[in-house]
Amino acid sequence: MDQFSRTIESAIASNDYTSLARVFGHGPQSFQSMGQGEQRSLAAFFLKTAVNSKTFLPAAFSSAQAMGAFEVALSQLPATVENAADSKLRQMMFDYKVNKEEDYSGAARILGGMRMETTPESVYYLSQAEMCDVYVKIAECFLEEDETVEADAAVTKAGGVVENITDPEQHMTLILRFKSTYARVLDSNRKFSSAASRYHDLSQSTTDLIEADDLLQMLGRAATCAILSSGPQRQRVLGLVYKDPRLSQLESIPAFEGHATILKKMYTNQVLKKEELVKFEASLADHQKAIMGDGMTILERAVLEHNMLAVSKLYNSIYFSELGRILGVDAFKAEKIAANMIMNQVFGGTIDQVEGLLNFASDETEQQKWDKSIISFCSELNMIAEEIKAESQ
Repeated sequence: MDQFSRTIESAIASNDYTSLARVFGHGPQSFQSMGQGEQRSLAAFFLKTAVNSKTFLPAAFSSAQAMGAFEVALSQLPATVENAADSKLRQMMFDYKVNKEEDYSGAARILGGMRMETTPESVYYLSQAEMCDVYVKIAECFLEEDETVEADAAVTKAGGVVENITDPEQHMTLILRFKSTYARVLDSNRKFSSAASRYHDLSQSTTDLIEADDLLQMLGRAATCAILSSGPQRQRVLGLVYKDPRLSQLESIPAFEGHATILKKMYTNQVLKKEELVKFEASLADHQKAIMGDGMTILERAVLEHNMLAVSKLYNSIYFSELGRILGVDAFKAEKIAANMIMNQVFGGTIDQVEGLLNFASDETEQQKWDKSIISFCSELNMIAEEIKAESQ
């Protein structure tokens, strides 16, 4: 082992990456010729010497041979390395990969192997805030590469420690980073209702750490996710954003132009037409344009479900042939959408397959039913008038 140690010291002093690659390579001339305990001790010695050198790092990170030696050594360590040299090296490698190579996935995986303990006596002790910072950095990097599963796992771990941070006022920047990353992970995983709530919560932050323009950006993201959301929580989420007094200000931001109008129509149960959604669809991120298992995009499904819900506010019952005409789909697809929404308790109703009729459940008074019939008639008349106008042009 002494011979290998001298080789390592000499190689680090002279930036001899080839010798390091030979020591931590394969074959009888490498450290694999030693016992497992000696291999671990030598790996720890290598990392400690490299970290303590004033000239070796970060220059060595540009060498594939040196990086290969580091990766081998990091996988062969004893239970403890003096002064947590392995953790210090991982942090330096993380910074290099992010800032110099823009290898976010590789950086996240390097930092993901960092040893962290909550026992103050341990050389690997980190406070709750420091642990949260590590997990958030990992999640942020995975998000840069659209690796949402890994980002989700990291931000979940961050959520497990963020509540235990002492003096949260002193760590507000970190907490805001966590909240923002969590919202982005929910968004990337297409959990739009939850993402909208998180974005909206961030948009209402009163701290001076976030600029007013950034708060509006968060509100815009909340609006986007609310529009794309589905399920029983959808109306509540739409209401959160609809009632925000800053909603109209989104029209001044090109990326969110038209969002406020669409959201208002959704919240007030007005039927949306395809041509009203062109700008909104163009503003969506790639993961928000995904085609789902039923062959529809996320937006198409959200708008269909919204229009179905809007129809339920106008009609007591409707034939699927007519419903399909309003929704812009065939009668079979209209029936399938209605069945799913009834099953998910978005609205109440029954389906008469013999008559091809959808009956909406209602607990309205007779006066409310009469008002609804008048509104339905006016809506139908307006649609016919628009069709006649379109045909005459």
